[in-house]
Amino acid sequence: MPLSEFHLRASVAVSDIRRAIAFYEGKLGLRALRSGPSAAVPDGSRVYGSGGGPALNVYQSVTAGTCRATVAVWYVDDIDQVVDELAAAGVDFARYDGVEHDARGITARAGGGRIAWFRDPDGNTFALEADV
Repeated sequence: MPLSEFHLRASVAVSDIRRAIAFYEGKLGLRALRSGPSAAVPDGSRVYGSGGGPALNVYQSVTAGTCRATVAVWYVDDIDQVVDELAAAGVDFARYDGVEHDARGITARAGGGRIAWFRDPDGNTFALEADV
């Protein structure tokens, strides 16, 4: 059976689950669907819902923050509104040299649309994308 038949979930390593909870729940507004252990860390992981189902595993690990690429993307209808709401909650948006960003940190996306990036406390990069 091809993998396209199954749901896909992103997983992100963090160095401190308590700090991650403050960011993912407090700033991003994600709702934890469940928690559990992460290796030897009791209660060291969370599964967050997004878009109507489980979407993001966050777990405490010594490998936290080692990926420099974008690890997950939220596709949103109104990127300006979502960026404004997250910025008001304390999320800082990344700006990259050689890329023209507006005052909010939003830039044109290759192939059309718009994109904005932000990082969690461990440096894991996420993006918001909109087709308009």
